[in-house]
Amino acid sequence: MAPHPNPQEKPALTDKPMGPRKRPSLIDVARVAGVAPITVSRVANAQDTVRESTRKKVLDAMAQVGYQPNTAARALATGRFGTIGVITFTMATYGNARTVAATLAAAERQGYAVTLLTAPSTSQDEVHSAVARLKMQAVDGVIVIVEARLLGGEQLSLPPGIPIVVADSGGASEFCVVDSDQAGGARLATEHLLSLGHRNVWHISGPARSFAAAARAKAWRESLRAAGIRPPRVLGGDWTTRSGYRHGKTLAADPSVTAIFAANDQMALGAMRALHEAGRSIPGEVSVVGFDDMEDSDSFWPPLTTVRQNFDEIGRLCVDSLLEEIRHHTGALRTHIVPTSLVVRQSTAPPPPA
Repeated sequence: MAPHPNPQEKPALTDKPMGPRKRPSLIDVARVAGVAPITVSRVANAQDTVRESTRKKVLDAMAQVGYQPNTAARALATGRFGTIGVITFTMATYGNARTVAATLAAAERQGYAVTLLTAPSTSQDEVHSAVARLKMQAVDGVIVIVEARLLGGEQLSLPPGIPIVVADSGGASEFCVVDSDQAGGARLATEHLLSLGHRNVWHISGPARSFAAAARAKAWRESLRAAGIRPPRVLGGDWTTRSGYRHGKTLAADPSVTAIFAANDQMALGAMRALHEAGRSIPGEVSVVGFDDMEDSDSFWPPLTTVRQNFDEIGRLCVDSLLEEIRHHTGALRTHIVPTSLVVRQSTAPPPPA
């Protein structure tokens, strides 16, 4: 008969100690995604021979099982690191922030990581320094979001030896460029107000060093002249609601002002506040149009008529153009202009009877 166990005695530990958890493999990803291992390998190596729907399925499976591609091995095998660099000079403006966000999302869909640098100023030295730092961090290419002219009026010049795409560069011909149709959007805004019967349109512009602001102001001026109207003095803003409010107070005090085109939605909001404070009805006495179609523009009072920029398409084209250069060394100096559209809401109407 076996001895009765002593309740004071601790049971022996018979289970084997657990070893380190096995790292998920390429085979595990293939099983979850329902694809061949070679397909997973192509996605992990950022090859462009995989359909977008399949690539997304594989990337989702990688995230699900916790698979991390061996970037060092990939770099040795393909000469690519699976990372792109993005340089911007400010994240304070709505357009820059949206372009950066759209670029990050587009890169992620393609299986690329992003290293983001914010240059402290728009000088040639800062641009070169930022590109050099990114090259040291092993990126395959660079997207430069340069919304303003370089200090000193210099032309944009970037170091050779790495693929580069420029967003919102004022049409520089040395690089592949992606931009919204700034001029077309401004024409849509100005012609919309003229079509309602307004005899003139006042403009609150962005800062003079901004490529986008300059293009919008020029198109506004040309649209008025084409209609036989002498453009009034442009009011220079700085993209902020504060500058829109300041200029809005000036315009609100002038009873001849019946239509305002602001170069972005934030300045339009500031101008609308000034009009409300002055007792000028929108759109009964003054119509207002903005630019960007930011997320809250339909919640202004009244909801704002504005020009919509397709930032998602801008980000996609930036990434696709850069990857084409990385993979195929095309060196194509193309310019991609993304169409803008007018979103008509309740802030515009025919002018009051004379």
